[in-house]
Amino acid sequence: MPRALWLLIIGMTVNVTGSSFLWPLNTIYIHEHLGKSLTVAGIVLMLNAAASVIGNLFGGGLFDKIGGYKSMILGISITIIALLGLTLWPGWPQYIFFMTLVGFGSGIVFPAMYAMAGSVWKEGGRRAFNAIYVAQNLGVAIGAALGGVVASYSFQLIFIANGAMYLLFMMIALFGYRSIDSKAAKQTNVLQENGAVKNHTKLYALLILAIGYLLAWVGYVQWQTTIAAYTREMNISLNQYSILWTINGALIVLGQPIVNRLIKPFQNKLKLQIIIGMVIFMISYAVAAGAHVFLGFIAGMMILTIGEMLIWPAVPTIANDLAPKGREGFYQGIVNSTATGGKMIGPLMGGILVDLYGMSMLFSVLIAIMFIGIFTTVIYDRKLKEAHKITASA
Repeated sequence: MPRALWLLIIGMTVNVTGSSFLWPLNTIYIHEHLGKSLTVAGIVLMLNAAASVIGNLFGGGLFDKIGGYKSMILGISITIIALLGLTLWPGWPQYIFFMTLVGFGSGIVFPAMYAMAGSVWKEGGRRAFNAIYVAQNLGVAIGAALGGVVASYSFQLIFIANGAMYLLFMMIALFGYRSIDSKAAKQTNVLQENGAVKNHTKLYALLILAIGYLLAWVGYVQWQTTIAAYTREMNISLNQYSILWTINGALIVLGQPIVNRLIKPFQNKLKLQIIIGMVIFMISYAVAAGAHVFLGFIAGMMILTIGEMLIWPAVPTIANDLAPKGREGFYQGIVNSTATGGKMIGPLMGGILVDLYGMSMLFSVLIAIMFIGIFTTVIYDRKLKEAHKITASA
């Protein structure tokens, strides 16, 4: 791999390590330290995710106008300012404003990072993006592990540590990314892809598939929000909860070869891969519902991670297969928007359900919506098959 890509990998690891100090513990901080309900915590996280979407769209357009280096510096600067605000004024209601600003700033960074990765190793193809993906999960593993240790001393130190990692990321960007030529790469998003979509059958198929993908994300984010608060009720420490996300990141990084070997028999049957992943998600919720000790939650997280490794890569791959030539950006934009939509809806929905009906109802609803996700996955390509039969018989 080129030296420039290694710099991007290091930067992504530092970036995600910093953010992983905070996001697994966000709900716990809002609920326990700020004394707010899980519904309110869900609203704050929804605003953070919404701001991230806006930052992503803004960052993609900014990348085309001023390049990856300048747009990344802007995004990092906004995030550092927000984290400084959290460090100095971590109370309520300013926490809402600073967390929203964090979402916007970090959202600007990611499209530039991925576009620069593609530009510095064009011949690497997907390997460049896979390297960035692995770097992300390495950051999750490191940050979540350290975050629990730091938070056990003081939540104030979490904000300081997060800010320190972003300052390090700023140094890497200032001295390492200035010379990276990223003008050749172009970012597109749903708003920019305004050409006519000719094959509506394929688009409708993707939209049906996206329903199940959104529901999978709605369930997944509960582990970062409502289930996080639930573990505290089970007398599980912050350090132990953070270890769950360390396990998640480590399994993704280290377990990829094993999973690739396990899914080899149906690697070309992406629909089956997604369905199996959703069934595994349901099992993880059932395990978490019955967990009363830390080992139970470890088992649930390990099961969840296996499901994640099956679903998350499969949906973008199907979108790429469905996309007409020249419309790949639009179709991938739908997938990315769907995932973010799940991150926005999930915390609020989970918070309301737990506040009104308790954790048992939440787990029941999560299992129920996975059945809906399986149904939409089963039927998404029905019209495509009918169209193929008509074409074959003509």
